[in-house]
Order: sequence, then structure tokens, then C-alpha cells
Amino acid sequence: MSKHPGLQVEESRRTLGPLFAPIQAELAEAELIFQHELRSRFPFVQALVEHCGDYQGKRLRPALVLLAAKACGRITGDHPVLAAVVEMIHTATLVHDDILDESIVRRHAATVNAEWGNETAVLLGDYMFTHAFHLAASLDSTQACRWIGAATNKLCEGEMQQVHHRGNLDLDEASYFAIIEGKTAELTAVSCRLGAHYAGADDEVCEALDRYGRCLGIAFQIADDVLDIWGEERTTGKSLGTDLEKQKLTIPIIRLLESGDPKTVDLARRLLNEAQAESRKRLRPLLEESGALDYSWEKARWYVKQAIDALDVLPPSDSKAVLVVLAEYVVLRTS
Repeated sequence: MSKHPGLQVEESRRTLGPLFAPIQAELAEAELIFQHELRSRFPFVQALVEHCGDYQGKRLRPALVLLAAKACGRITGDHPVLAAVVEMIHTATLVHDDILDESIVRRHAATVNAEWGNETAVLLGDYMFTHAFHLAASLDSTQACRWIGAATNKLCEGEMQQVHHRGNLDLDEASYFAIIEGKTAELTAVSCRLGAHYAGADDEVCEALDRYGRCLGIAFQIADDVLDIWGEERTTGKSLGTDLEKQKLTIPIIRLLESGDPKTVDLARRLLNEAQAESRKRLRPLLEESGALDYSWEKARWYVKQAIDALDVLPPSDSKAVLVVLAEYVVLRTS
């Protein structure tokens, strides 16, 4: 495993904080911009925004903007703004996702929908989306608005496709990857592309960073889908098993249904149709014995390798080393 100088990859399994040392000041600036842009004169709205501050968690997407910029040569005054923009969009999607999944816990706290209801959660997500585009429009160049707008369109398409395919036990692998490329990978890809472009990188480097972010996002989502079945809520800090309860097929389930023996597939289909809380526990041994779990991690590792290979266009640097470790972290994380 590659590592950031002086930082073992094992440490990144516990926290990403130390990895972000090269961009600590700029990440703090992005955080201040995030808070300032969303500040409201109405106490109730302000309380909602502050509650969502806990959703930021890993701060992966703003970090990708800044690390990509630094790996390409320099961080400009536009980068912390862009970092705040992508974090607003990501946070808005989390608020809306919790409504769709009927989740009650995120980052060890009550979700907005659980605490204040779906109507408030929908409006808060919209509030964050509109502020994100307002902030992006404050930059001299309109390029960020165009790219972020296109990425958000694809993100919403991915989410709508996933909702459309709920209960579709014949969903194939290609359709699954099309969904997660839109709903997750598109935002990580544009985060990296924005970082590179606004640092003055040429088209070839921007394309490579986009590819890195896209493959990283796909691997991250595969890991997320695996953790939804095998993870522990006290570790992940969010509601688990929602994919199964909502009959959303993910890569381990798709693999089991496509390659398992007829008896196992029949049992798995019955459990999925029942969509009960205990289905998660009963499906685990079927997924493990069929090789579906190993297959899912193999897929994630393949995308991690593609992400790391995309960084070959960059010269050696601490920021490039962090991007490598971030990719490796995806298949090591437990939350």
C-alpha cells in the first residue's frame, strides 16, 4: 500500500483528518464559507442548517477539490468556494436521501426528516441546492456552474433510476453501475475536475482527474452498499439495511441472484420480497457462501486501481500521495 509520508494507511481507516494536512487551512476556509453562505436570519432555519453541519462527516468532496488543485500545482481563491459548493450539494442529497430511505439516524444523530418531518427536509435540501448554485455563480467564470449543473442533473437521474428500479429483482449489473455512476460518482468526478481546471491544468490532466474521481466514487458506493448489509450502525453512525427494506438491489445481491444455485436464489428472492428487517441477517450467509461478497470487494478494488492509475499524469507530491491513499481507504473503511 502507498501512503502519505509519515501516515500509515491503517490510520486512515479510523479518520481521514490527518490525510488532509496539506489542505487544512483551505478546508477550514471552505467550512467558513459553507456556514456563512447558508446562514439565515430565521432561528428555525439556522437551527436546521447547524444540525446538518454534523452531516459533513468525512468532507471527502471538498477535500477532493482542494487536493486535486494542489496536486496540479496551486490552490487559488476560487477553490475554497468550489469546495463549499460541492459540500452543499452533497449535504442536500443526504437530506433528500434520508427522506427516500425513511432513515432515522445519520452521523449518530436524528435525520432532519425524523426530527422535523419530510416537508421540512425537502425544503432544507432545496435551500442548500439553491445556495450552492448562487455561490458558484459568484465566481468570475461560468464554467463551474455549467459543470456542477450537468453533474447535478446526472445525480438526480441516477437517484430517479434507483427509485424506478425498486423491487426489480432482475436488475442487471450494467444498470446498477449506471445508477451509481450518476448518483455518487458524478459529484466526486466533478469535484476533481473543478480542482484541476481552476488550478490551470490542461485538458488531459482534467480528464484524468475526472476519471480518478469517477472511479473513486464508484468504488466508494460499492463499499457503501456492502456496509449497508454487513456494517454496524454504531460504527457507521447511520441507519443500515435500508437498501434491502426498500428493495433496492446492490452489487452483492445482484451477483447472488445472477450466479447462485437455484435453491439459494429462490430463498434470496423470497427474503427480498418480504423486505423485513431480519432479511438482512438471513441474507448474509447466502451472500458469503455464494462468493457475492468477495466479488463485490473485487469490483471495488478494480475501480480503486483504475483511480490510482489515472493519477499517473501528475508529478510526485504530497497531495498526489494523499489522493492515492484516499482511493485505498475506500476498500478498507468500516463507516
